[in-house]
Amino acid sequence: MRARTPTSGGRFAVAVGTFDGVHLGHRRVIETALGTGLPVRVVTFEPHPRVVLGNFVEALATLERRLELLAGLGVAETSVVDFTLELAQLEPEDFAAQQLGEAAVLVAGADFRFGRKRRGDLELLQRLGYEVLSVPLLEGVSSTEIRRRLHAGEVKEAARLLGRPPELDGVVVGGDQRGGTLGYPTANLAVDAGLLVPAYGIYAGAALDHRAAISIGTNPHYGGEERRIEPHLLDFDGDLYGRRLVVELWERLRDEQVFDDEQGLVDQIARDVEATRKAVRPG
Repeated sequence: MRARTPTSGGRFAVAVGTFDGVHLGHRRVIETALGTGLPVRVVTFEPHPRVVLGNFVEALATLERRLELLAGLGVAETSVVDFTLELAQLEPEDFAAQQLGEAAVLVAGADFRFGRKRRGDLELLQRLGYEVLSVPLLEGVSSTEIRRRLHAGEVKEAARLLGRPPELDGVVVGGDQRGGTLGYPTANLAVDAGLLVPAYGIYAGAALDHRAAISIGTNPHYGGEERRIEPHLLDFDGDLYGRRLVVELWERLRDEQVFDDEQGLVDQIARDVEATRKAVRPG
C-alpha cells in the first residue's frame, strides 16, 4: 500500500472507493465525510479494480490528478492501495481488517462492494462493528456515463456530471512543430495509455491559466495517422517542453478537416482562436 504521510495519529472519517474522475457523486461522499467534523482519510485503489479483473476501463483522471482533486476538496490524506488479484480474492472480513483499520466512521457510496465475489457491502461493515454512513447515489451521475459523453465529444455534458471541466493530463514532448510555422505554435501532449481521450476534433479550453485551442486527432490535412493532442495556448510565450500540462476542455468547436490549401487551414485556426476567446468555462 502506498500512502501519504499521516497528518495525525487521531481519529479519521474514512471515505473508501475508486473515485475515478472525482465526479459529483464522489464529491458527495467526501462532503459527507467532512460533515462528521473529523479529518478525512480516503482509501482508494490503483489500478482500477475492474482493469485488474480483466475489463477495459479508460481512466477519467491520472492517479496524480485524482490525488490533487481529493486534496482540493479538503481530504487530509489519501492511502492508495495496490489492487491485485490476491486482494480481490480476500474475504470481505479480511479486506476490512487489512485496509480499513481503525476508522472512526466509514463513508462510501450506497453501491460500494468489496472482497471475494464482491460479497462485502456496507451492511457487512456495520455487522463488523463499524459506524457507517451510506451516501445515496446521484441519479444519472457515474463514471460510465461521463465516459460515454466524452467519447461522443460532449464535454459540456461531461462537465455537468463532473462538476468541473474534463481534463487531459500529460507531459509536453517533441512534435512536428508545424503550428509555429503557421503562426499558432502548439504543445504536443503525451498522455498515459490508459487515460480516456475524447472524440477527435477541435476544442476550446484552457491550460496554465491561458485559454487554449486544442486539436485532438490525426491532423488529416497533412495525412497524419498517429493521434496527437495539441493545445495552442493563447497569449502565451514560453517553452513548455518537458512540462506537465493539465488541459481543461470547455467546448467542442468542430470536427477535424482537410482544407484545399494551407491558407484555408490558417484562416480556420484563426476562427477557432476567436471562438476560444469567447468560450465559457463549464462546470
